[in-house]
Amino acid sequence: MNKSMLVFIREFTTTVFSKSYILTLILVPLVPFLIILGVDKLKESQDIPELTEILVPENGPEIHGFVDPGSLVREVPEYWQDQLIRYPDEASAQTAMQADEIQAYYLIPADYLDSGKIIAVRTDYNPLAGMEKTIALEETLVYNLLGEDPVLTERILYPLQLEKTYLNAAPQRESDEELTFFIPYTVTMLFYIMIFGSASLLLSSVATEKQNRTLEILMTSLSPLQMLGGKIVALGVVGLLQTVLWTACGILLMQLGGSTFNLDAAFQLPPSLIAWGALFFLLGYAMYGALMAGIGALVPNLRESGSATVVVVIPLVIPLMFITSLAEEPNGLISIILSIFPLTAPVTMMARLSAVVVPAWQIAVSIVLQILTAWFLVRAAAGLFRGQILLSGQPLTLKKFLRALVGKE
Repeated sequence: MNKSMLVFIREFTTTVFSKSYILTLILVPLVPFLIILGVDKLKESQDIPELTEILVPENGPEIHGFVDPGSLVREVPEYWQDQLIRYPDEASAQTAMQADEIQAYYLIPADYLDSGKIIAVRTDYNPLAGMEKTIALEETLVYNLLGEDPVLTERILYPLQLEKTYLNAAPQRESDEELTFFIPYTVTMLFYIMIFGSASLLLSSVATEKQNRTLEILMTSLSPLQMLGGKIVALGVVGLLQTVLWTACGILLMQLGGSTFNLDAAFQLPPSLIAWGALFFLLGYAMYGALMAGIGALVPNLRESGSATVVVVIPLVIPLMFITSLAEEPNGLISIILSIFPLTAPVTMMARLSAVVVPAWQIAVSIVLQILTAWFLVRAAAGLFRGQILLSGQPLTLKKFLRALVGKE
């Protein structure tokens, strides 16, 4: 039997039948299932709001008052009269605010036209309370300054009604579809967790076997490439198996959640996205698995691998730093660059695929570059295993890293 196959069988069975793997495999889908089951039971006795209302709650508009001793405001526009109330003096406004009739009030000084300053008063300090929500007062002031002309007021406050046209038409989610706005966020986080988690298994395996000298014994009868290849493929299959099972459970939960939470159809995952997910997961795992294996070969024990892992994970974290750009502009320049650069491509490309139709050439270039990068990193990691540093237990230095990389240690 091929020696790499022996490594594959040993690594696969050891990981799959470990207690930690089995518990993780079961608990991750079980927890949301129990939540949905509990909500479904509650639904029998009371109404459950739609998921849109949970994710993007619609708070009622705040009612504000204003005091205008200079009589600048002659009339409040009809459409703001329910949210902006005039009071004759500050004492009346404070009384109304203490009685919860209004949430805040504004004092318009007599010299407003010269200073432009307005005093806003609220009972308690709350940075999230929205004192900046002054649109009612702003429109009222402009309306009165322009001679109570509603058309001119609207044009000055909202001078641009932009209608976008794309020459390269690609169906995109509408900006007012709150649920689909959350999909890129969710996909980005899930892919980060899956790739990092699977690659960490490889790091743990290599570092542990190196520490207990098992790796030293294996290296007497295996080439570095055979050993590394068997481990990468085995743990890749383990990660893919875990991903497939979780995805299947996720689809089932989405179906159950669709009826329980009145889940919008736009929030359902298309089969094509799942297929792309499997491919980009394997590519991402191959690259980061090789990097983690290289770290495992260089560090003397598992405890010291943590600090070295931080450097490797940085490219995987970059898409999380630009997650807002990925969600709002999935076909923007930043999104395109991150989805083509190999080390950021798995996470970024999946975020884009979940939001828009990505041009075929970008997907092809991304896949080819990831394959080439994975091949190079696997070869480089095998080179590290050839170095004497693998068995020496010496501390990691840059010089030793470079010499081991080319097989001269």
